[in-house]
Amino acid sequence: MVVTAAAMTSAGILVYALESAQVDSDTNQQIDQEILEFRALQAGDDPLTGAPFADTERLLSLFQDRNVTDDDEILVTYLGSEVLDSSPNRFGRAILDEAEYEQVVASRLTGGGTEVYESPQYGEVWVTVVPVENRIDRDAPGALVIVNLLAEERSELNRTIRTYAIITLLSLALITALAFWQAGRLLAPLTTLRDTAREITATDLSRRIPARGNDDVTALTHTINDMLDRLEAGFEAQRNFLDDAGHELKTPLTVVRGHVELLEHGDAEDVAETRDLVLDEIDRMTRLVEDLVLLAKARRPDFLTPRKVDLDKLTHSMLAKSRALGDRDWKLDGKGAGQVVVDEQRITQAVLQLADNAAKHTDAGAEIAVGSALEDGWVRLWVRDTGDGVPVDDREHVFERFGRSLVRPGDEGFGLGLSIVKAIATAHGGTVGVTEAAGGGARFELRLPREGAWPGS
Repeated sequence: MVVTAAAMTSAGILVYALESAQVDSDTNQQIDQEILEFRALQAGDDPLTGAPFADTERLLSLFQDRNVTDDDEILVTYLGSEVLDSSPNRFGRAILDEAEYEQVVASRLTGGGTEVYESPQYGEVWVTVVPVENRIDRDAPGALVIVNLLAEERSELNRTIRTYAIITLLSLALITALAFWQAGRLLAPLTTLRDTAREITATDLSRRIPARGNDDVTALTHTINDMLDRLEAGFEAQRNFLDDAGHELKTPLTVVRGHVELLEHGDAEDVAETRDLVLDEIDRMTRLVEDLVLLAKARRPDFLTPRKVDLDKLTHSMLAKSRALGDRDWKLDGKGAGQVVVDEQRITQAVLQLADNAAKHTDAGAEIAVGSALEDGWVRLWVRDTGDGVPVDDREHVFERFGRSLVRPGDEGFGLGLSIVKAIATAHGGTVGVTEAAGGGARFELRLPREGAWPGS
């Protein structure tokens, strides 16, 4: 509104200045035209005699008779200091009796020139005195006085500016109303966004901002809703993580507390048994906490330390380390050749976790194979066993935190191993899955980008 008002005001001032200057220019041109005509007549001969004008009166009278004045112009001829004649006009001769007019004419009757004064009755008046330069009648000096009254021109310009000012004010009011309406309409989604954002709390991230239209504000709304989806998922995962961790830690703590409360201090055998049990439970809790810490660190940018690794050597190294996990028939199930960009320690940790799971679900002497391959810019690493396999309904569940399928007796795992494998794969920008192996058993496979194209790489 302010900018529009300033622009319209500036335009009005500029128009007034230009039109006022144009009025002055037109008046000057009118005066110049009269002077040129008068000088041309004076320089010529008298039409009646064919000779130069013999007297000043004859020259002035002839010019007065031949000239047709404008409505705002008066031609007055002077012989000496007396008025000889004046052109017909709607103002009469009253202006000639004004003291200001008489003073201007008296001061310029011999020297000539133009002077402007402000008449109380007629407004702005321009008086131009043109002395007669007669070659014969030097004892009867004369002058032509051109009087221009600009009051009407100024009044017309002022009326135009007033009309412009009224139209400007009405236009400004209309523009302001439209601007307020349009601004309110455009900012309505932002108002809704603000109100909804106020209602969103750390305990309730389910609210979403309504999105309508197809503009930049709508795009912003979608972006914020996507951010809220990520935040809600993150908070939900955090809550589940804490709930699961609390649940898993509750059992060993209960066991420790129960045995400590029932401890017979005087019974050395009971003290020794309780000590061994407590240490065992503390070891289990330590492993659990370490696994939970590892999962928490999986989202950090420094979780991985990538470098170029020879896939052939990496595969042989993982197979050699797997042989220490149990008395099984460990085999190489193929190997890829070439350089890959991975975190060697994390990948080894993931494959050894898969190998350890395979050992837990197979009998002594059973076949377990470790393999790798390169294809289409992807690295494939797998562990295949001939054990119990994973039921189809559990193949997604086993990769969740504390998610477990059927386990053999004596398996004291927490259900975090495969979730750690998944975290390592995800950190590399890859995936992990399980299928049924040929001939029975399970086949777990990691699929990673060869050049390390993971988030933050």
